[in-house]
Amino acid sequence: MRTTKSLMRKSHFLGTKIRNLRKRNHLTMEDLSARCVRVDPETAPSVSYLSMIERGKRVPSAGMLAVIAAVFQKEVDWFLDDVPEEQAIMPDKGRRGGINGMALEPSFLFSKDILQIAIPEMLSQTGITGRQFAHLLIRAHQEHHQNHFPDLERAAEEIGLKRLPLALEDIMDIAKGMGLKIKWIDRAPKDVIDEMGATSTQLVTSFFEPPSTIYINKHLKSNPTRLKYDLAVHIGHCVLHNKDGLKSVLTTGKSQVSTEMDNGTPQSSTVNAQDILHAWRDFESSFFAGALLCPKVPFRQMLDRHGYEINVHEKVGVSASVAMRRMTVVSPYPHWHYFDAYAPGKLKAVYRGNGIPLPWGNMRLVQDPCQHWAVFRKINEDSSGSSAQLSILDVDNEPRIYSCESIRVKDMAGNNHVLCAGIDLNPAIQAQGGDASGIAAELKQACVKHGGEAEIPKAIKKDLTSVAKILNINWVERGIETQARLICARGAVCPRQPTCYEAGKPQCE
Repeated sequence: MRTTKSLMRKSHFLGTKIRNLRKRNHLTMEDLSARCVRVDPETAPSVSYLSMIERGKRVPSAGMLAVIAAVFQKEVDWFLDDVPEEQAIMPDKGRRGGINGMALEPSFLFSKDILQIAIPEMLSQTGITGRQFAHLLIRAHQEHHQNHFPDLERAAEEIGLKRLPLALEDIMDIAKGMGLKIKWIDRAPKDVIDEMGATSTQLVTSFFEPPSTIYINKHLKSNPTRLKYDLAVHIGHCVLHNKDGLKSVLTTGKSQVSTEMDNGTPQSSTVNAQDILHAWRDFESSFFAGALLCPKVPFRQMLDRHGYEINVHEKVGVSASVAMRRMTVVSPYPHWHYFDAYAPGKLKAVYRGNGIPLPWGNMRLVQDPCQHWAVFRKINEDSSGSSAQLSILDVDNEPRIYSCESIRVKDMAGNNHVLCAGIDLNPAIQAQGGDASGIAAELKQACVKHGGEAEIPKAIKKDLTSVAKILNINWVERGIETQARLICARGAVCPRQPTCYEAGKPQCE
């Protein structure tokens, strides 16, 4: 058994190694201390003691070091080998977002003046509405910043005081304290034609009328989760925009925005200031609502305690959608994606902080979507509960391993849709010194050999399980226990042999 004296003789690089491991896994000292407490509360280091260990001011006991090693899935001897790491791997502080841009040459063609002339014409010719284009711009901004909007977080925390959970009565008290009045209306669901020409059911849930009245559909009385969210959105609008009237009607259903525009005019294929401002304020208010209902630090701690299970939303009193979207914000691991998908191929909400390509379009129908994406399979399954999937996808000609959890739910208008949260595992593998590209290529080869799906080889399963435990995301471990699946962005580039698409028709539905 190791003694403290023997540890001291071999601890030259111990603090540095712990610090590098913590930072490459995007953990704060508070995160690491909390993880250690769950392994062994008796010997876990406090935040202050952990700080001294990292700075070389203290040497942990053998038991304490064993706990830290368990969190990072390392052998204790790795910390004591008296050999510094070849490279102090730190989080990439270069490009924040997951979506790659492209160099636009000649650059003078992409000047502000030229784009202001060309974009409205492009939208007119493609049939994309100004509001849709505004949402695309905002999504690109959101992904570029990897959901990092500290000003909106702080504004919500000042109002909600970081309380978790917030009961409906708490939200009502906040609204009342701001001088807001609530009036109830009676609106029934109705059929609408969305921007893709498909008919679906939509329900107007609420809207704000200046200077201080929130009109709420009586249907929300039986759905306190949605009622809390609508109130939080309107509170956010009032906090951020001083109770002015420029705010869209809130609805539930397949369409991204209400067909009942504030000024009564239909959406057009030209861009105007109102489109951009409406869309941006919708985003800000929605982000504020999530931050109010699931404040960053308390919600992150709760997710960590429960292994990022989707059903944590029940403990917080929010919808699965709100909880899953907030996962992408509060997690210390930045490489997330999130989809909210309606049949037959409509993405109502998209976030791709990990650079994953879209499985289909959210502005137009795609003729050859890959049917092996988890959201597609879940839409077409008549099942309840969530399901995990491990997928291999070529991105920029390099195989990447994605893990996701999907759940099929029903909105208040009665439409079925699928929520999916997932992560890119390649950066997590690399953070532990693994060969992510090599593992992904080997896994892809195994899947190709077996017609597109394969059991994960034992050695790879061991590596991925270790990564899953460090990430502390339970559904990654569940996905590893299932067969890995090959997926693609479009059926025309299907990596399966034989391909799923022959003569332009899917063969694998």
